[in-house]
Amino acid sequence: MMAGALVLLTLAAAACDDGTSAGASGGAEETLTIYSGREEEYVEGLFEDFEKSEGIDLEVRYGDSAELAATLAEEGEASPADVFFSQDAGSLGAVAGAGLFAEIDEEVLGSIDERFRSPENLWVGTSARARVAAYNTEALAAEDMPDSVLDFAEPEWEGRIGFPPTNASFQAFVAALILLEGEDTATEFLEGLVANEPLLYEDNEATLRAVADGEVEVGLVNHYYLYEVAAEEGDIPVANHFFDGGDPGALVNVAGVGILATTDGPDAARRFVEYVTGEPGQTYFPEATHEYPVAEGFNAPEDLPPLDDIEAPEVDLSDLAGTLEPALELMAEVGLL
Repeated sequence: MMAGALVLLTLAAAACDDGTSAGASGGAEETLTIYSGREEEYVEGLFEDFEKSEGIDLEVRYGDSAELAATLAEEGEASPADVFFSQDAGSLGAVAGAGLFAEIDEEVLGSIDERFRSPENLWVGTSARARVAAYNTEALAAEDMPDSVLDFAEPEWEGRIGFPPTNASFQAFVAALILLEGEDTATEFLEGLVANEPLLYEDNEATLRAVADGEVEVGLVNHYYLYEVAAEEGDIPVANHFFDGGDPGALVNVAGVGILATTDGPDAARRFVEYVTGEPGQTYFPEATHEYPVAEGFNAPEDLPPLDDIEAPEVDLSDLAGTLEPALELMAEVGLL
């Protein structure tokens, strides 16, 4: 991965808030520093459980995954980070490509589906999520939804769509689209989206809420935001549409972790990776965030289709790092960044 991509990651994250730090609980002899691109609300409980279970304090810096990846590149060997916890595989791949990750022991990774880890064992997924088109059920029926996410670039969808362009998951989707269909198709799609005057939101949750409120009919988001908002608001008029046939709109991506090569606490970092990829993490994410587990032997939430039933496109998630730079450039060219 070239340095230019990490520079663009910084530019893509410029609209996001600065990273914030959460202090450790105190009392432990060892402290691990985590740079977390996952928002605090999604991982705080898991982090607290780890501290109590392992007796290791966590100092957590929260921020946008792209921004934190660029920060790690800028800090280099002087980085205080021990572990990078990213929202998406693209940012993990960028850090791995910059040579900043240490190899993770194979015995730690043995139970993880090979689709959801680096071929070089430089990072590993902690949970999986599917891209969906969330739609307002008072405005649309299931049969109204198109066969492909690319159809949303057609004029009939003008003023009816919303999505968060600065979100890492959307950017990873564009990177996957380039990988799968080529840059010309991706350009045509994004230009069509922009021509349809979509409403742009800060993040996936805001997009999902806009769908629920009828502000837009369709939102391009990750699957679990429907359940997050419904847990707070009760029944909402929103359903998830899963594309089939290997459509780019059905991309399955991961959140994941990598250990920095410069860590002062390799043993503690390894224990953290074991914890989040083992039973504690693989039961936490389905229950707390409605995401899919990535380790063998753990069940998806009951109200979700099994992960193997989702007809996702065949993408090596490690390859997303190679198309993330052109994806960000293209999004900037069409005015989405």
